[in-house]
Amino acid sequence: MNAELLAKFEAEVLGWSSVEKETREDGIVGDGEAAIYRFGKRHIGHIHHDGVADIELTREVRDGIVASGRAEPHRGGFPKVVSFRIKTPEDIPELVELFRMGYERAEAAAERRAGHTNLRRENISWKK
Repeated sequence: MNAELLAKFEAEVLGWSSVEKETREDGIVGDGEAAIYRFGKRHIGHIHHDGVADIELTREVRDGIVASGRAEPHRGGFPKVVSFRIKTPEDIPELVELFRMGYERAEAAAERRAGHTNLRRENISWKK
């Protein structure tokens, strides 16, 4: 993966609230590291060292993106994941947009979980 393209992408994505990056050995593509981006504990997507980004979306959104030709089905066959090949600086805005969709999905899930937790706490009655 081109370090300059990765830096341009990360300048945007790592500025979003609660997004963190970790790196791991890229076991899918061989020698090298994959950059993994998370919203809290939830995986948004990752970029393999060969320049392919995999982004988790809903199945419906994923199907629409694949049908439009903006990205490809995940090369490993995961049904809610798109793969996007990063080749030039012109690819970065599209990549950021795809990651933003994954980010918003993760953010909405966190808000739902927080709401369920608050509802459970409100419904607990303590007996003395």
